[in-house]
Amino acid sequence: MERTLKRIALLTLGWILVILGVAGLFLPFLQGILLLLAGLWVLSLESEWAHRLFVRLGERFPKAHARLQHVRNRVRDWWRGGPPPPG
Repeated sequence: MERTLKRIALLTLGWILVILGVAGLFLPFLQGILLLLAGLWVLSLESEWAHRLFVRLGERFPKAHARLQHVRNRVRDWWRGGPPPPG
């Protein structure tokens, strides 16, 4: 039950960020690209298609991908009940 709630929370957060990102492409006060990438990143934690897209983007931009992968792993460990990331 707890795992299902976490999955629903991640998917909901990811899609909200993606929707805000699409809106941000047209509205000057929202950072569209940033929100789209954040949404994709959150969705890639629970969705296989998003993970594949995240990997493909990483092949195209390896330096940015290495940094995002490090942060993503820390967040994933924290989310799954591991030790909290160091401040």
